[in-house]
Amino acid sequence: MTASQARPDVFTVHYVLKNKIGALVDTSEGSEPLHFVYGSPEIIEGIQQAVKDRNVGDCLEVTVPPAMAYGEHKPELVRKVPRSLFEGIENLQIGMKFQTNTGDEAQIVQVVGIDGNLVKVDANHPLAGFTLYFDLEIVGRREATEDEVAQGRPLF
Repeated sequence: MTASQARPDVFTVHYVLKNKIGALVDTSEGSEPLHFVYGSPEIIEGIQQAVKDRNVGDCLEVTVPPAMAYGEHKPELVRKVPRSLFEGIENLQIGMKFQTNTGDEAQIVQVVGIDGNLVKVDANHPLAGFTLYFDLEIVGRREATEDEVAQGRPLF
């Protein structure tokens, strides 16, 4: 990075996430706000684009389509596997999440169905395929440090 290039900003944002009928999905209310370095791949594009040219005190209503959030729901990530893969799990239930280590990286799967000796698992993000509705309040914005840029996350 040259001296003339500005470092990205660290944003601190309170959020309320609702579904399409207005029901609460998640919120930072009553807890820590969301802290992120602008451009970090860990924060969905829709939030980053919404805050890009905004300042502390700005309140926004943002609609984020799947392509700018967690992507479309991919049917190929839903599959049936033998119950025997869950050996040692006595009370297997729909909604349980497990980390798998198949292939080159770990993947989180959620149990979405149980039919006898077959278990249906879904490796999609739980919010994949959904349009997200956020109320955002920017409560902090400052230039990231060199270490924060290198690590891709705010350091406190």
